[in-house]
Amino acid sequence: METSHQNGTIDVLIVEDDVKIAEINRRFIEQVPGFKVVGIATDEMQAKSQLEVLEPGLVLLDIYLPHISGLDLLLYIRQNYRSTDVIMITAAREIEAVREAIRSGAFDYLMKPLIFDRLKETLQRYALFHQELLRLGRSGSIGQSDVDRLLSGAAKSEALPDSGVLPKGIDRLTLEKVIHTISHDSEGRTAHQIAKMIGISRSTSRRYLEHLVGVGIVHADLSYGVVGRPERVYRSKK
Repeated sequence: METSHQNGTIDVLIVEDDVKIAEINRRFIEQVPGFKVVGIATDEMQAKSQLEVLEPGLVLLDIYLPHISGLDLLLYIRQNYRSTDVIMITAAREIEAVREAIRSGAFDYLMKPLIFDRLKETLQRYALFHQELLRLGRSGSIGQSDVDRLLSGAAKSEALPDSGVLPKGIDRLTLEKVIHTISHDSEGRTAHQIAKMIGISRSTSRRYLEHLVGVGIVHADLSYGVVGRPERVYRSKK
């Protein structure tokens, strides 16, 4: 079964136990031309079922899942779905997890919170890799130059800027806390409320929230109280 549509779109399955984070990732992916999210799985059973039914071309796989390690699921995919590639997405910092994911055949390994530009760069590299594989499959023969081009498309270009670097004044760990807090609150919160919840200053909270608004993860509205100036209320996009 072909893992991509005839129009060249690459089908993507997201495996992530936090449905709100999965939805953010879906929005990110579908901003990149040539990719379509065809399913979201939150546990091992759903993941294996959707792999069987959908046979996606690409899986975005979290390393921490209920009752199973994402690394074990990665091995399952490599053994049973040889035409499906995997990008690991996780908050894990352990070097051994990164090493194991690469050894097990992951195309790339991205850290949470997901930075859109970094994900976009990975997906664009994957699209080139995928197109080259299809071209070589049609040609019926392969030479050293073909192998070199295929591998250079999969490798990160040294000339590319490090799009995973956060803007000045934005710390990754603090950003993770802000995303986690706002994504689990459907009512919306002000910068002052978020600041009190995670123990940072109001100005710092506002800076991080406005950054998330800028990258499309958070939406901001004005709330008009009985007295005083209106306040910006932030909520995770759904």
